[in-house]
Amino acid sequence: MKKYACLLLFALLLNGCDDGDLTVDSIDFDKVTATSCDTTNTLLYKLKDRESLLLQLAPNSLINNPTPEGLPVTYDIKDDSQYRVVYRAYDGTVGVPNICGIIPPKTPNVIEEWLGTGGKIEITTTQITSAPSEVDGSTRVTGYNHNIVFKNITFSKPSGPQVEQEYIFGDYKITITPTPLTFAKPEEAGECPLLNQVYNYNAAFYIMLQNFDQSLFKNEATPAGQPRIGTISATQNNVVYRTLTGVALNKDYFCQAIAPTNPAVKETWNGSSGTVEVTTQIAGTIVQHTIVIKNVTLVKGNSSFKLGNNFALGTVTKSTN
Repeated sequence: MKKYACLLLFALLLNGCDDGDLTVDSIDFDKVTATSCDTTNTLLYKLKDRESLLLQLAPNSLINNPTPEGLPVTYDIKDDSQYRVVYRAYDGTVGVPNICGIIPPKTPNVIEEWLGTGGKIEITTTQITSAPSEVDGSTRVTGYNHNIVFKNITFSKPSGPQVEQEYIFGDYKITITPTPLTFAKPEEAGECPLLNQVYNYNAAFYIMLQNFDQSLFKNEATPAGQPRIGTISATQNNVVYRTLTGVALNKDYFCQAIAPTNPAVKETWNGSSGTVEVTTQIAGTIVQHTIVIKNVTLVKGNSSFKLGNNFALGTVTKSTN
């Protein structure tokens, strides 16, 4: 509902401004933090005592994926499009209800308005990462920072057009919940022998070692302190981490040639570099392969985080009978 209210507000913003006696030569919101009306991030705003700076974006314009250096995401500014910039001055204190309210208050009144009629919006995105864990060196993605700049923006204002070669709107930060990495049964890894896969999971994610080197899982005990070691790559011993949405994940999801469509895959992260170590113990007819993933960085697009120096995937237990 708020999303539609914000879009409606933009339509209202363009009607019936009284210039009054105020003349504004420049606008300065450098020390003001950008905020959004809702989680769709289609209307960002900055507020001062009697001023507002509004940026309307089309849905999904803020992409949570770091931009390559020197290659920001760009959008054209037009006063009749989904990418609009509006500055307003008021005759009283302006608040969030004036910007995001379903029914905006009648006061304060707008006494000056600038409309962006040309130029570009440039968005440079960087990843926000947690500090490395003191225990295992692991990190997590905790959010994204979107630095927004207007280039060659033309403002239509009461005294005539004004062009700014560069106007820095500033940073807008999106906080995300770090990816879950706690298994339902930490010690119990599963195996799909016909697919060369071992895995562990929780209700909403799984980590899988696929296309594994079969020599890592020989039914022979390894000497103490001497696990079998394989290199993780894109073609062999590759690590995949997926989050899912829908019904709770269970063991029936795995070991199928075609994965079920429910739960659906939400995100896929692929392991980059690192090693996998397998320690094998034998007791009678019972064989146990304990799998540890070391120094793996998981990558999705331009985002990445460290899984940790020693990440236990679990133990595959089977009988030789």
